[in-house]
Amino acid sequence: MLNRDTLLQAYRLMVTAKAMGDTFEANRQACIYEHSTSRGHEAIQIATGIQLLPCDWVSPYYRDDSMLLSLGFTEHELILQLLAKKDDPFSGGRSYYSHPSNKDGVRPSIIHQSSATGMQAIPTTGLAHGLQFLETTHSALLKKGENGECPIVLCSMGDGSVTEGEVSEALQFAVLKQLPIVYLVQDNQWGTSATAEETRTSTAFEYAAGFKGLHRMQCDGSDFMRSYETMQQAIAYARVERKPVLVHARVPLLGHHTNSIRREFYRDREDLLRHGLYDPLPKMRVLLNSAGFNDHDINETEADAQRTVTDAFDKAVVAEEPDATSVEDNVFAPTPVTEEKGTRSPKGSEQVMMVDAALHAIEEIMEDHAEAVLYGQDVGRRLGGIFRETATLAEKFGDKRVFNTAIQEAYIVGSTVGMSAMGVKPIVEVQFGDYIYPGFNQLVSEVSKSNYLTNGKFPVGVVLRVPVGAYGGGGPYHSGSVESTLLSIKGIKVAYPSNAADMKGLMKAAYYDPNPVVMLEHKGIYWSKMPGTEEARMPEPSKDYIFPLGKARVVQAAEAAHIRTGDTACIITYGMGVYWAKAAAKKYPGQVEIIDLRTLFPLDEEMVFEAATRHGKVIVLSEEQQNNSFAESLSLRISNSCYHFLDARVEVIGALNLPAVPTNLILEAAMLPTVDKVIKRLDKLLRY
Repeated sequence: MLNRDTLLQAYRLMVTAKAMGDTFEANRQACIYEHSTSRGHEAIQIATGIQLLPCDWVSPYYRDDSMLLSLGFTEHELILQLLAKKDDPFSGGRSYYSHPSNKDGVRPSIIHQSSATGMQAIPTTGLAHGLQFLETTHSALLKKGENGECPIVLCSMGDGSVTEGEVSEALQFAVLKQLPIVYLVQDNQWGTSATAEETRTSTAFEYAAGFKGLHRMQCDGSDFMRSYETMQQAIAYARVERKPVLVHARVPLLGHHTNSIRREFYRDREDLLRHGLYDPLPKMRVLLNSAGFNDHDINETEADAQRTVTDAFDKAVVAEEPDATSVEDNVFAPTPVTEEKGTRSPKGSEQVMMVDAALHAIEEIMEDHAEAVLYGQDVGRRLGGIFRETATLAEKFGDKRVFNTAIQEAYIVGSTVGMSAMGVKPIVEVQFGDYIYPGFNQLVSEVSKSNYLTNGKFPVGVVLRVPVGAYGGGGPYHSGSVESTLLSIKGIKVAYPSNAADMKGLMKAAYYDPNPVVMLEHKGIYWSKMPGTEEARMPEPSKDYIFPLGKARVVQAAEAAHIRTGDTACIITYGMGVYWAKAAAKKYPGQVEIIDLRTLFPLDEEMVFEAATRHGKVIVLSEEQQNNSFAESLSLRISNSCYHFLDARVEVIGALNLPAVPTNLILEAAMLPTVDKVIKRLDKLLRY
């Protein structure tokens, strides 16, 4: 309710935010890390924050320190993050100022987000997506307010971010599914140094008209009364109607873009004076006077705020720095899967193809876990995946749990951050490895960094299925291998099964792992139709079969007699390479050990190094283009760790270094490794 106490509270928060900005400016030598402040944006931010409930979810952007104060975060907490101190409650000194995360249950929850120039719209919409799922399935995971209020999600953005394509994907999904989310766009008419006129043709309010079903509102964001009333209506709309709304708030920019990009670098006096006319603080003083507060009371509020900020700053300056030994903490959350369990080859079990093993694994998961959902392009009821890898699942579990998305790889990947935070466990699919790149921004900026930059609060539990590899004429956009690109991302795990039993065991391990796991699934092995891949069919493991990520497997051992005489070699491989290696090894009975890595990260270095040491001759075999690949990287790691035991340099076999896999079958075969190519390299090695 907007009364005298609320007005005074709002003004106290405003002058506190200003005092913080002034203190940072006066102590620039101490405030060395990049930061922005909310100066000019205070009214709309505070009007928003004070109306949200602990059950709500918020994604502030990098200029939202006034909003954070209004949500209940203290000056000291915010300044600890500004100075990157050990006790920074958000990231433990790992992230910028006003890049919060929270799950204390006392204040609204906040997931990890990147620097919030549009990318945060997708993970935050994923939160609303998760909320809707919990509501429609009557899940016990749904947490309501003290008086039974339904939670909402608020996504705060600057106007410059709305031109980002991923904002469009978020808005499209929000209106398609009618999600309970408020998009607050704070429009100060500036990007970093580019004006609105230079960079866009319409305001966010005008742009939003193109999204049918998105309720739109706008207000003067420098006027606290108008801001409060507008946000009251917007929040009520999302909370009661359970539908999306966008609020466009016009605000002045009174501070610098950041401490390192100062306003005098790019703004002229006329622009600064024009923005100064809309300063929220003088307006708020007039409002307080009209509400019966005298100048003495107002001045005392300002002085008290300054004293509080000074004290908080002084304490934060001398607060403890992070311990350097903690730098590797919370890259991943601990997984409960630590040993192989269940029966890999039950007696009488029917042999299944790899694609069916994946399907059955997900079916069993969804039977046991109501929070499991499956979505992506064409995985729903009509088709069940273009490789039939999700066939019948929508019929069995319904359209709320198994559903199609648009061609929106960024949304498919990034929404899992919000879904996971809600307690939903998403299994999502990108149709081909060649199409994963639009989702890379989300995978790199949001998914992979979440656990690390929230100091362990928000691991992203997602299984991302990616069909990869050449399968006979698939051509340049359906045949690619992407493991090296994925492995350059820290904070994700990558599995690569080569047979039905491993597919089922790894799929289960990926689901129970609380971290992001990418499942690379070779299309050429799905149905064992590619020559030489018949052994990818296996007896289906038991329902409880599972083994940890990071455990390789000896597919074929060399004979002890040959090892003693030193005429053996080891092939380290994965995916289709397993079958090329097995076919080539037939020419050298008892002389070739084959190791299937099964997961590329974490990597079973122990088994790899032991094999390299035992044989002294090693081939790393991969389907990927060879230059700068994972295979080359692994060969160097083997060389460095096993140097004294190697009889020859580690050989690497990969595809030719071409931009894409050609469509023509003759050209495709010329590009890829073949059995004959492996035989030639084996012959060379075994001659040492």
